[in-house]
Amino acid sequence: MSIKVRIPSPLRNYTQGADVVEVAGTTVGEVLNGLKDKASGIETRLFKGPNQLNRFVNVYLNDEDIRFLKNLETPVKAGDELSIIPAIAGGKDF
Repeated sequence: MSIKVRIPSPLRNYTQGADVVEVAGTTVGEVLNGLKDKASGIETRLFKGPNQLNRFVNVYLNDEDIRFLKNLETPVKAGDELSIIPAIAGGKDF
């Protein structure tokens, strides 16, 4: 089954500009690992090691942060959407 993965602007150079990529899988981890095959090089931005997301990458299944579910082992089903959200830091203290 294919799951829609929403790609943020900073990572679209890996997907030839596509904002959504459909990837097969039964868990969040399988889908993200499958994304590597469709978006060569994206894995260095998503993972710090095998099955370990970079700490500055947030992944949502529909509207739920996967960290509060079963992380990469969270099951997915037809019609689900994953959103990759890069963390944003910075600003100025007043």
